[in-house]
Amino acid sequence: MILSRLWPVFLLALAALSPRPAGAAESAPVTSARDVATLVTDTDRYRPGVPLHVGLRLRLQPGWHTYWINPGDAGEAPTLDVRGESGATGRSGAIAWPVPERLRDGPLMSYAYTGDVLLPAELRPVAAAGAGDGAMVLKATADWLVCAAVCVPEHGVFTLSLPTGDPAPSAEAPLFARAAAGLPTASPFAATIAPDGTLALSGEGLSPDTVRDAWFMPVTSGAIDQDAAQALSVHDGGLTLALKPGDAFHSAATLDGVVVLKDAGGQTRGLSVSARPGTVAAMPAAPGAGVAGLGRILLLAFAGGLVLNLMPCVFPVLVMKAMALTRLAGGRASARLAGAGAYTAGVVGAFAALGGIILAVRAAGDVAGWGFQFQSAAFVAAICWLLFAVALNLLGVFGMGNGIASLGGAGTVRAGYLGDAMTGVLAVLVATPCTAPFMGAAIAGALSAPAPVAMLVFVAMGAGLAAPYLVLAGVPGLARHLPRPGPWMDILRQGLAFPVLGTCVWLLWVLALQAGAGAVAVLGTGLVLVGLAAWLTGLAQAMAMRDAPARRIRLCRAVALAALGIVLALLPGLGQPVTGGDGGANGGGPPP
Repeated sequence: MILSRLWPVFLLALAALSPRPAGAAESAPVTSARDVATLVTDTDRYRPGVPLHVGLRLRLQPGWHTYWINPGDAGEAPTLDVRGESGATGRSGAIAWPVPERLRDGPLMSYAYTGDVLLPAELRPVAAAGAGDGAMVLKATADWLVCAAVCVPEHGVFTLSLPTGDPAPSAEAPLFARAAAGLPTASPFAATIAPDGTLALSGEGLSPDTVRDAWFMPVTSGAIDQDAAQALSVHDGGLTLALKPGDAFHSAATLDGVVVLKDAGGQTRGLSVSARPGTVAAMPAAPGAGVAGLGRILLLAFAGGLVLNLMPCVFPVLVMKAMALTRLAGGRASARLAGAGAYTAGVVGAFAALGGIILAVRAAGDVAGWGFQFQSAAFVAAICWLLFAVALNLLGVFGMGNGIASLGGAGTVRAGYLGDAMTGVLAVLVATPCTAPFMGAAIAGALSAPAPVAMLVFVAMGAGLAAPYLVLAGVPGLARHLPRPGPWMDILRQGLAFPVLGTCVWLLWVLALQAGAGAVAVLGTGLVLVGLAAWLTGLAQAMAMRDAPARRIRLCRAVALAALGIVLALLPGLGQPVTGGDGGANGGGPPP
């Protein structure tokens, strides 16, 4: 009775210990806690001159992944080298890469494989001189990176022997059939890449009914910002994907990669594309959509400018205007409207100037995007130093006149209007990285529209940003509800310095993330020098009020100017465009 129950177990154990069948073509495994790697072939025999397929098979544990030819923002692509020896010789070609998954982890996007993965390649055996009909020994080396919470590099050396004979499918042949089904197919559609990064496909079979979603994965790392959204527009006979160019993007070069199309049923297919540089035709407009479409874009731009007032980048500038507004109660309406008009002119003029620069760069065939000035480390540092000086002024370290950050309470009327206008310029300069809701579609429309329409969009954004202050200054009833000036203003002024300092911390973080520790050290040095200049300026102002000797006052001012001169001398060293950094790419950072 007991033997009858144990007999099936004995047979299973015997089968497991018996040699592999002749139809199996898989090497001994290289095993770790993360995966099992083997070398496999699609046939169990070989014939000289007849190509066969070899492949690195990775059976990954749950939660682990390896990478595509372009790993994305982090990682490293696997390598495989297979050589034939003895009865025949040969060397494998390049890996045929199946379409990968997109794995996102925070700001990082990677292209990867999970589960049971086969990376195939082709090998054509050549009969070795004097070898007769001997077996061919395949020797392979492979390197790959597997990642989960950490990344671990792995290496394998494999050996597999194939006898001569008529090739027949091996037990691993279905793995190759599955990998072949996952390869991208040649695209039947014409592909064009515009200088601004817009990828267009055109041809029969593309329509809103057949394409519900699409995304692009470049073969070259850094060609696009892989984490950026890819806005899709589909019409009968074509589609466009709005890609964000990366550091390796060249507007005059072909862009190779894979476009994945998803249909209404959720099925996907990968198309291998080689997009040629060119212009992308505007999407066909619906009947009567000309004026209505422009009105919608302008409305979105105006709404985006309104919402931009709530963004943290703009808040320090609005603090300055709020301090000025507390002095409007009881003032003349003409003075209020003139100051608000100057501020509005500064905002709208700065928006128009930035829009003009972007359009000029676009016309020259280069690539620029909204907030492009924040790609300059020198600009980020200069804005941080300026806002730090504003915070010190709010704290009372020194008195600031009616310049770019004037609070509007000192100097002549003319200087006050100039201060209002320059405050509007400052608001725009620090506002652009905080792309508010509704602004994405408006900016995309502006960058793809004719120049006159694009300028209208930028002006509408400026009008939206300036509108709240303009309304508040122009309606006397609202101004009368503002609190009366008093001692509380000094306390409020000092308290409002801390949001400005918080913005300085944000700018420091931006610089650290994009330009590294060296740029942060330069920025910190500049902050110390700006603080020294502010303190010496305040000291000179205090001594002037006490009628101190002019020699001491001039000495303080001279040292303050020298400190500011050193600060300006630091800028050329930060003048290079800020790069995205490798962010730990190629295995050096946190994996996605």
